[in-house]
Amino acid sequence: MSRVWPALAVCFCVIFATAAQAARAPVIVLVPLDDRPVTAQLPQLLGRIAGIEVSQPPTSLLGHYLTFGDPDAIIGWLNRTPHNVGAYVISNDMLAYGGLVASRVPGPSYLDARTRMLEYARLRRTHPTAWVASFATIMRLAPTGVPALGSAQSFFAAYPIWTYIMAYANLHDPPLPSERASAARDRALAGAAFDEYIATRTRNYQVDYTLLDLLAADDVQRVVLGQDDAGPVGLHVRDVLGLRAHRQALGLDRRAAIEPGADELGMVLVARAMDRAVHWHRRSAVAYSHAGGAMTQDPIEFSPIHTTIAHLIRLIGGVEVTHRPQIVLDVRVPGSTALDDRALLQSLRADELRGRSVALVDETFLGGHYGSLARFSDSLLHSGVASKLDAYAAWNTDANSVGTALSEAVAAGVGRRLGTYDALAHKTFTFMRIIDDVAFHADVRPELNTVLDAQGVSDHTYLLPDVAKAIAARNRAALWHASDRILRELYPGYHIAAMQITLPWNRTFETQIDVGIAPDLRP
Repeated sequence: MSRVWPALAVCFCVIFATAAQAARAPVIVLVPLDDRPVTAQLPQLLGRIAGIEVSQPPTSLLGHYLTFGDPDAIIGWLNRTPHNVGAYVISNDMLAYGGLVASRVPGPSYLDARTRMLEYARLRRTHPTAWVASFATIMRLAPTGVPALGSAQSFFAAYPIWTYIMAYANLHDPPLPSERASAARDRALAGAAFDEYIATRTRNYQVDYTLLDLLAADDVQRVVLGQDDAGPVGLHVRDVLGLRAHRQALGLDRRAAIEPGADELGMVLVARAMDRAVHWHRRSAVAYSHAGGAMTQDPIEFSPIHTTIAHLIRLIGGVEVTHRPQIVLDVRVPGSTALDDRALLQSLRADELRGRSVALVDETFLGGHYGSLARFSDSLLHSGVASKLDAYAAWNTDANSVGTALSEAVAAGVGRRLGTYDALAHKTFTFMRIIDDVAFHADVRPELNTVLDAQGVSDHTYLLPDVAKAIAARNRAALWHASDRILRELYPGYHIAAMQITLPWNRTFETQIDVGIAPDLRP
């Protein structure tokens, strides 16, 4: 017994010290873009990795797909946040309109949005020591596309109207001579919805413009404007140029970012808020799987990947270097050969042996090579390299995938420096990314879409309840099977303690995975 009590005392001291550090860590309040996993679930999981609380409004206030969030109720919730908040990270689209989908359709006026944005100044007055950051989207080239069926029949610009608006918005602005005939035809076919669409774009531009004014007035301390899904050509170009000019005129180049992206911005700014707690000016190196990879261009982003990565590294508080990095971001890009892949695996293993924090982003699906994505993922698992990664992301836009991976690596690094790092939460996050980005998108989702097509359901963006229930059950069964195999290879000695798998928006675009893993009990 005399040996047991000192050991227990040491354990309790460690536990209490860690708890005390966690209690001192500032709470981060996040108002997410909407209730999807990427925007609401993942930022909170980052908090668990770092041992920092990430508090969000009740899910019921965030809306759900075509049902929009409740900005005024969220403002009421913000007004009740405690005084120990270290940072506010607020989606201006949620605050002003009710979320991302709400931002793309007619609804609140500019004056409605402007009134709600007065909340920033109130937060700065009542929480003067808190860091207040806001992120917003520059409206993408089309509203949310849904078929005209069920409750979506009355949704703004349901098919086929969406098709005409989308076609027009992707033309040059103004249309080139060769585009004028099709532009006139699409505008006529869209009818009154076209004018409503243009009015919505104008409102959003004015709101984003005003957000920069609030930054200049110090009602907000950091602003990120993310260009949602749009390439180098389209109606958004004028918006981006106008906002850049306004930013420059106000002298805000160092405090306001304008870059591709949307869904990852909440994660990135939460990671930046964590970084502020430890003042960790990370040295980050970037490596591509083949020469020329830095110029990879996502078709729905207006910058090559190296520009996007540079913006994101700075946004999270790091600096890009070529020597003695603390984080190594490896990017597997389309066009990677078998030789490139072998070299990448060797490089990943070497950096892990050096004790570096390694984040891997696989964007090969951009070339339509889902098989390549799955095969390389298998190599990562079989080799044991995946188990030592600090971050992994694949299947999404450049900005989203890179933002996710960098945020995970930063959360882990911050937790280690605070002494509040949760290794199990970190393993869980990486495990979830591989299930979602590889098993779901490369294997299961194509199967689900094939089944729907065979049933005569050609549009997979909005499924009627009975169809959604059946396809969600198929998704759940397939991912359960894949998850068990992946975990055995990724983290031998761990098992799935509980898991829930859903199609949260009754479409096949994304899945939500809520999972708990635990170490096996050894006899």
